[in-house]
Amino acid sequence: QVQLEESGGGLVQPGGFLRLLCAAFEYTFSRYHMAWIRLCPGKAREAVAALDKYDRITYADFVKGRFTISKDNAKNTLDLQMNSLKPEDTAMYYCAADPNLQYLSPTYTYWGQGTQVTVSS
Repeated sequence: QVQLEESGGGLVQPGGFLRLLCAAFEYTFSRYHMAWIRLCPGKAREAVAALDKYDRITYADFVKGRFTISKDNAKNTLDLQMNSLKPEDTAMYYCAADPNLQYLSPTYTYWGQGTQVTVSS
């Protein structure tokens, strides 16, 4: 079975930095296309960044130049480095996987439980 577990969320001041980690279990990382998807208060889910199994990366416009997605196949981990955080980045952040290409569509098949990121002074 596909298992995903996020960690690294917390409270950070505007302009600060956080690194989120997604640990994957029970499957080979190269078999799935991956993404980070967030749910902001009062809004619909939106994809932040995607990294497919061919190592192609796509970022949402609102995080370009600030966030970096990466993966380590040997460790079965997916990272999201978030710089210059803004209050509007406050959300639950989810790791997601899908055997089919989804790019920045928020409709991935498999999801973790999420990790909370709060940006506030």
